[in-house]
Amino acid sequence: MHRVCDLELTVATAESCTGGMLAALLTDIEGAGHGFERGFVAYSEQAKTELLGIEPDLLKENEAVSEAVARAMAEGALARSHADIALGVTGFAGPAGDHEQGLVHMALARRERPTMHREEHFGAIGRGPVRVKSLKAMLEMLEQSLEQA
Repeated sequence: MHRVCDLELTVATAESCTGGMLAALLTDIEGAGHGFERGFVAYSEQAKTELLGIEPDLLKENEAVSEAVARAMAEGALARSHADIALGVTGFAGPAGDHEQGLVHMALARRERPTMHREEHFGAIGRGPVRVKSLKAMLEMLEQSLEQA
């Protein structure tokens, strides 16, 4: 996060399965608070529509946990904030019926750059470990984006 600040950039988050953990992590770094712009926790489809401006048709046509929704979450957070970079995450951290436990889609949107996507299959390792691995993956995405500064 210090690198974000050094580059005078700001970050927003749009989280579903991580429930705000990424925002908490980014704001917990002493001396780097000015690099965090805002966070959205959008767990339900209604919240994704209202908070992030995701079209209801996109949610109807795609699984809530999909590349399309992760991209829309990141792009929506970017559009509804003053941040330079936005990270979006949606996934099945715990048991999910017929769905694959541990499937997580993440996206990073950056102004005037193509949106990045990452899909992970963490497996049935439990809710907490899936969330932690998702945070690590999103931090890696952020670092990768900053290397392209």
